[in-house]
Amino acid sequence: MTDDIMMEVHAIKDAMGAEHGYHFDAFFKEIQRGEAKLKAAGFQIVPPPEHPADLSTTALQRMRFARR
Repeated sequence: MTDDIMMEVHAIKDAMGAEHGYHFDAFFKEIQRGEAKLKAAGFQIVPPPEHPADLSTTALQRMRFARR
């Protein structure tokens, strides 16, 4: 990723944190509300893996390292 993209990601993160007073629980509840709205609108929400440490060859890893 370029520095510009990372700067934009950090700016968004900081803005969202400030919006919720840097309170993690409030931020997490807002994410859950957003997911519920998307689900109600018909979008599929993919849950995170239960045991991510057991996923040694994820799709992202296969995609990133396929050309090496």
